Formats: sequence, structure tokens, C-alpha cells
Amino acid sequence: MFAKLSIAPRRTRLAALLATSALFGAVSLATSGAALADQHERMGAVTLLKTIPIPNAALHSFDISWVDASTQRYYLADRSNKAIDVIDAKNGTFLKQINRGGFTGVTFNAAGAANNAKSGPNGVLASGRWLFVGDAGSRLVVIDLTTDQIADTFLTAVSPNRANEIAYDPVGGVLLITNSNDSPPFFTLFSVNQNTGKLTFRAKTILDLAHGVDATNGTEQPVWNPGAGKFYLSIPELSGPGGTGPNGAIARIDPQSGAVEALFPVQFCQPGGLVVGPHQDLMIGCSVPFDTAGNAWSATDPNTAAPISVIMDARNGSIDKNVAGVSGSDEIWFNPGDGRYYLAARNQPGGPVLGVIDAQSQTLAQVVPTLNVAGTTCLCRWGPTTSSPIA
Repeated sequence: MFAKLSIAPRRTRLAALLATSALFGAVSLATSGAALADQHERMGAVTLLKTIPIPNAALHSFDISWVDASTQRYYLADRSNKAIDVIDAKNGTFLKQINRGGFTGVTFNAAGAANNAKSGPNGVLASGRWLFVGDAGSRLVVIDLTTDQIADTFLTAVSPNRANEIAYDPVGGVLLITNSNDSPPFFTLFSVNQNTGKLTFRAKTILDLAHGVDATNGTEQPVWNPGAGKFYLSIPELSGPGGTGPNGAIARIDPQSGAVEALFPVQFCQPGGLVVGPHQDLMIGCSVPFDTAGNAWSATDPNTAAPISVIMDARNGSIDKNVAGVSGSDEIWFNPGDGRYYLAARNQPGGPVLGVIDAQSQTLAQVVPTLNVAGTTCLCRWGPTTSSPIA
């Protein structure tokens, strides 16, 4: 089911939707969706309002989610049902499942655990009448939202691994999709015919030492920045051991050629979630928390965790601020209605949380626990100054 979280005062008509799972815990993914609020309203405390049941198979495995501001619909990549779940974000109601994409669903490895790299659907993004979805087997799928039928598909590689996260320029009709689990990882650019949804291949960019970007821990969230006219992409680790290295970067990408024009360094973070905020700021959700000694933190670490999220100036890559208190994030979102960033910090030291950061003051506003408890329905709220549930 979904938990519906208020992100504004009582008069606000919309709320953020936070996907939760009981079986796999903080697997795959997270909330990239946030709700709209009236432009001049400021947010109160995040409060759990209700849960939204998902029909058919229990929602045990899911990945990316997305809110389309123009329709106020929330889309979730539901692997358990091999579908895209569609929620009315204004009224907090389930609408339907789009299950005609031929999505892979959950696959398992030899040990019986979910294989994230070979499951789908994955990345999801809605723009106008088109829904773009990444799937296992390197599939990119375009769905016509007026009919819920496939408009086009494209194989980004001959690989069982997933085509994953997506960014899109809705004016120029240029789409970027990552193959984050291939070795080496890469991304592909397409032109989208905005009348038919048909895809035209433009460029493929490999991210390894031989090609100038030694991405040793895959890729994470891309984003289109209309102010700069560029794509930006999270590179968690550069020239590292494959998951614990302290040096990552944000890549700035030319939308015509796919060339990586610049690498903006980020340390002690491993960039994951990425979103454009006000003033050409980039909010970076750090996928790996580090400790006070500069090493990747673990539960057995003798040193104290030092979780941060990073705000970067998209124009030159300078770091505006390291916001202390929340880390281990996957997808993140900026809500212009209340001027806040929302971070799905599934690997936060101490347990998964929803982090809330004020974009203007660049300070941590709230940390909301999102622990998954099998077989329990939480009808509770969170107070304005506490991070613990109040019955």
C-alpha cells in the first residue's frame, strides 16, 4: 500500500505520496514524487494522513515514482504487479494499473533474493501524453497515456540488465536513459516524436576510464536542467573500489551529442538522487553515508556516522552547502509549491527516513521515519518537532 503524507498546512489540497514495502524493506526505491501546494503556502510538519491499498499482488517490490504536476497523477513502477500504478495525488485515491507494457517484474538470484539489476519496471517519467519507462532486458518503453498502449520500445543494449533512470527535455523532445548495472555503465540519448511517441536513437555514451569517466559504481539519477539547457547525471564513484570510494561527481551532459562536458566533484557522498531547485541549485542525495574518518559507514563502524546531503551550484559545480543530518538517499524531489526538497533516505544510519530540506535556508527541516513493519497498518501522525510516531 501507499502511505499518504501531508506536506503543507491543513488547507493544502495535495499531499506527498510515500511508497512503502513490507517484504523487501528499503529495496529498489523510492519516492521521487512530491505533491503540489499553493505557491504562497509554506509547509507544516509532514504528517501521515492515510494509506492507499494497491490491488492484485501485494506491493513487495517497486522502484521509481513520479508526479506529473499538470495532471496531479502519481506513477509508481510496481514490480510486484509488472505494472505502473496510477494514483490521483490530489484526492489520494488509486486509479488503475497500466499493465500492458510487458514489464519483467521481480527476478531472483540463485540465493532467492530479488535481483534488482534484472527486474523491472524501473525508471518512470510522465510528460504530456507520454509515459517513459525503463525495464529489464535493457528495454525503454513509451506508453500513450490516452490509451495505455505501447507507442514504442527500444533495446538500449543486448543485455539482461535493466534500462533504468530517465530524464527528459519536454521542449526539445530529448530523452536520456541510463544503463546503470551494465559494466561499464552507459547512458543513451533519444529524440522523441511528441506527436507519435516514436523514439530515434541519437547517441550512446560509455562511462569508463577509456572514455574519460571512470564510473566504478554505476550511475544514479539524471535530471534535465532547463535553465542551463543541459542534462546532469549522478556518478556515485570515480576510480574507486566499486561501492565505498569517497570520490564521486555530477556529470554535465550536452543534449545534442551526449558528450560529458564537465565533471563536478563531490566527496564523502556517492551522489544518488539529483534534482534542480531554485537559483540553479542542484540538490544531491548521497547514496552512501560516510563516517567522521571519511570512510563509508556501516553498522559495525567504530566511528560515528556523518550523514550529509549536498547542494551544488549547477553553473560551476561549486558546493553551496553540505546539509548535515540525512544521507543514504536514493530518489529525491523538489516541490516548488512549498520550496522544499524531499529525500528518500533508505540507507540513513539508524533506519530509513524521509528527509525534508528547506531550499531557501538550505537547512534540514524534518526527518520522518519510514520503517517497514510487516503486517502492521500505521494510522498515526508525526508531530511538528519530533521524528517519532505519535499514536
